[in-house]
Amino acid sequence: MMKNLPHLKSNRMMNRIGLAMAASLLMAGCASTQAPVEQMALSRSAVSNAMSAGGNEYAPIQFKSANDKLDAAEKAMANQNYDLAKQLAEQAEVDAKVADSMARSAKAQKAADALQEDIRVLRHEIERKTQ
Repeated sequence: MMKNLPHLKSNRMMNRIGLAMAASLLMAGCASTQAPVEQMALSRSAVSNAMSAGGNEYAPIQFKSANDKLDAAEKAMANQNYDLAKQLAEQAEVDAKVADSMARSAKAQKAADALQEDIRVLRHEIERKTQ
C-alpha cells in the first residue's frame, strides 16, 4: 500500500494542474472585450477625410452610411457594447473610404472632362485660324 502513495500524490497534482488550467481558460474566455478606441479613431478620421474629399457631394449614399454607422458605433460604445461598436466602426471606416475614393474619382473625372473640353476648344481655334 505504501508503494502507491507517490502515485496518488502525482495524480492529485495533475488534477490540480488540470483544474487550474481549465479555470484560467474559462476566465480568459469570459474576459470582457476592450473598448475599440483605436478603431473608433480610425473611423472618425476616415469619415473626416471623406468629408474633406467631397464625399457628401459626390458619394452621398456611402457618406451617409458611414456617418450613420459611426453614430451607431458611438452609441454602442456609450452602452459598453464593444463588440458591436467595433463592428460598426469597421463598417463605417470602409464606407467612408469608399465615399472618399468615389469623390476623388469623380473630381478627377470632372478635371479630365474639363481638359478634354479645353483641348477641343483649342483645336477648334487652331482649325479656324488656319482656314
